Amino acid sequence: MLVIACPGQGAQKSGFLTSWLELPGFAESIEQLSNASGIDLRLHGTESDDATIKDTALAQPLLVASAIAAYRELVRDLPTPQVVAGHSVGEIAAAHIAGILDADAAMEFVRVRATGMAEASAAAPTGMAAVVGGDPAEVTAAIESAGLAPANVNGGGQTVAAGSLEAIDALVENAPERARVIPLPVAGAFHTDYMAPAQEPLRTLASSLAPADPQIAILTNADGRQVDSGAEYLELLVAQVTSPVRWDLCQQRLVDMGVTGLIELVPGGTLTGLAKRSMKGVETLALKSADDLEAARTFAQNHAQA
Repeated sequence: MLVIACPGQGAQKSGFLTSWLELPGFAESIEQLSNASGIDLRLHGTESDDATIKDTALAQPLLVASAIAAYRELVRDLPTPQVVAGHSVGEIAAAHIAGILDADAAMEFVRVRATGMAEASAAAPTGMAAVVGGDPAEVTAAIESAGLAPANVNGGGQTVAAGSLEAIDALVENAPERARVIPLPVAGAFHTDYMAPAQEPLRTLASSLAPADPQIAILTNADGRQVDSGAEYLELLVAQVTSPVRWDLCQQRLVDMGVTGLIELVPGGTLTGLAKRSMKGVETLALKSADDLEAARTFAQNHAQA
């Protein structure tokens, strides 16, 4: 059984689309998705530096478009994967892959989300930091005592704290026992109440869309369960802006479903790293460059038929 995983913000790296844009189909998809988003995704995926694509308003559309374009290249003439799941903004790409939103709607949704979250981030100096290792209960207690929120519970010994930069600096200086605190290249305290101003525009947009029910099983970051209603999934996408990402529960659900293989779409690496620690016995493959595509197609064919 195969799951397709769509990465979230922070996975982007300068130039990560360069090899992919040599593929005519991928380049065509990026042009289409650029038009839908009003952003030159080709430019930002090849020439823009890390500081530029850290900007939430650019990073989120770029990541969603890259996942959608990579999925199209991956599944040509291949069996349909049984499950799809996205991490944070990756849930929007997952919604398209599952058939809930068409490409234009997905790109409009991520554009509004990204713009709203960028504006909310600019209103106060906030950020996020990964806490790696340590006792889970002690980590959560340390995060909360620092005045931060556990915004992403990723499993594999990783929890992401979010809140004011001052509080993050304090957590870095006073890391929980046997844990490291690593500031992340994101612009705000995502999945916390700091992002509340971004929700109303998204809610308004969502009310104008006509989501379809998923054609592929799709999990929600809210609690890891499978969602069978497109309308409910869209509501969860709006709520997700201020709610924690429970990727640990998504991973556990995938194991319980009997998943045997996980492919992480472009820019792969983060979610496969977590899976190697949390999903023992599940094979993983990260799509990092176009050179990985043929191996991924073979991997997908083997696991989608398992």
